[in-house]
Amino acid sequence: MKKLRILKDTNPSLRKKSVEVKLPLSQEDKDTLLAMNEWLRLSQDDEYAEKHNMKAGVGMAAPQVGVNKRMFVIYFQNNDGTYTNYILVNPRIIEQSAKMAALNGGEGCLSVDNPHQGLVHRHNKIKLVAYNLLSDKEETITAEGYEAIVLQHEYDHLDGILFYDRIDPFQPNNPKPGEKII
Repeated sequence: MKKLRILKDTNPSLRKKSVEVKLPLSQEDKDTLLAMNEWLRLSQDDEYAEKHNMKAGVGMAAPQVGVNKRMFVIYFQNNDGTYTNYILVNPRIIEQSAKMAALNGGEGCLSVDNPHQGLVHRHNKIKLVAYNLLSDKEETITAEGYEAIVLQHEYDHLDGILFYDRIDPFQPNNPKPGEKII
């Protein structure tokens, strides 16, 4: 497995806009994406993560490992025991709901060590188009709630935006009218 080093939010490269990825994927891009996916999977294994001093993650964008290309990986277990797993390249959000949503305890990030308290306001439902390495084709993904929040968090990384940029500095814990708190 390719060795990954996760950049911290103090690294200026995390604030850069990422470039489109040339398709078909190069072997180097595939290797990077597969390593990111494996890193996320292993980070959720408590024993492995503790042994290797890993913070558990559910998503990782290429800029977080020093690759400023428009690609990211999502891997998490759903309440029913199934997994949501995407390895996405050149994603584009093509629709988003007016209704907003936020995680009750706020968001975290593998690149951010210091806590940032407050609600991160995101769209409750989105439709996204991207090439998915897992299926080897372009897909349209409709996501709602937690899944939509995770996708938007990683998508933001591609534009140099960190989750705490979206916290209202004056009213960090106030939900928007009608916002769904998850």
